[in-house]
Amino acid sequence: MVGADALFIECDFLRRYLTDFYSTDGYAVVTGEGCVFFADLRYFEAAEKRLAGSAVKVIEGGYREALEYAKPYHTLGVPYPFVSVAALRRYEEDGHTVLDCMPAFRRAMAVKTAEELSRIRRACEIAEEAFNRLLPEIKEGMTESEVAALLEYNMRRLGASGVSFDTICAFGENGSVPHYETGTRKLAFGDPVLIDFGCKFEGYCSDCTRTFLFGDDGKHGDFKKIHAAVLAAHELVKEKVTAGMTGKEADAVARDALHAQGLGGYFTHSLGHGIGLQIHEYPVLSPRGEEILEDGMVFSDEPGVYIAGKVGVRIEDSVCLEKGKIVSFMTKTDRRALIL
Repeated sequence: MVGADALFIECDFLRRYLTDFYSTDGYAVVTGEGCVFFADLRYFEAAEKRLAGSAVKVIEGGYREALEYAKPYHTLGVPYPFVSVAALRRYEEDGHTVLDCMPAFRRAMAVKTAEELSRIRRACEIAEEAFNRLLPEIKEGMTESEVAALLEYNMRRLGASGVSFDTICAFGENGSVPHYETGTRKLAFGDPVLIDFGCKFEGYCSDCTRTFLFGDDGKHGDFKKIHAAVLAAHELVKEKVTAGMTGKEADAVARDALHAQGLGGYFTHSLGHGIGLQIHEYPVLSPRGEEILEDGMVFSDEPGVYIAGKVGVRIEDSVCLEKGKIVSFMTKTDRRALIL
């Protein structure tokens, strides 16, 4: 954000990052004198109550009031990836020069504070407890959507404000699609089950995937071998990835391990992504990831193997770097080839 006189933020998750208040509408203006949040009457009372005593000043108003407040500041920092062309033109028509402040946000948000880590940890605890409650509720004949709905209900009951993303529940061959859209396939004895899920707690996300068998019909020797290879790669990442490595180097730890098992060609996505107010943040742990991993960063460890039309296995934890080493937030669910 070098060269900007003020930040002018409309984007919801960036407003929340600046103010610690969630709203679907509003404007945050940050200057050298502090942060001002403009909220209309739908949010003004709640914002005043929540932010009382904080460093954020709350003013009743909307776009025009916020832009008028920012008028003395010639150069505005705005997050280009989350601003429409029409909005950029409005700023310029009002006499402002605009600069992209998103690189500064990415750097700041990649390393979490103690409070952010605490919220992510709680989101992970809720997700795992909800999953453990789900397992005895799963019955033959249930649809993927029914199982996903039960899991989401459990997360809500345990204190989640919502899901981090649409829950993926894939039975049998449907697990071979990494971002499968949960559907109506019914569960049958012997099916592999892949569930990718997460929830939000006070704005912050969790992300977890578990793959298991619904009964053992003795026909899943290949599934068990693949699961063992994916689990070994997942655990190797926890052992070998350290602060100071790049995202590319971290990705290679898992990719090389799967390649040695003849499965590298079936690992069709990156090892991981940053997790925070959004489910996909920085750093990126991929073959092109150049970010340097640092203490305080939170990301997923999710190697997977997908054989089209047959089977998919993914094992995922939300993890962070602490004292140079990976520490997992996921401590309550079984990563092994569970058989219900």
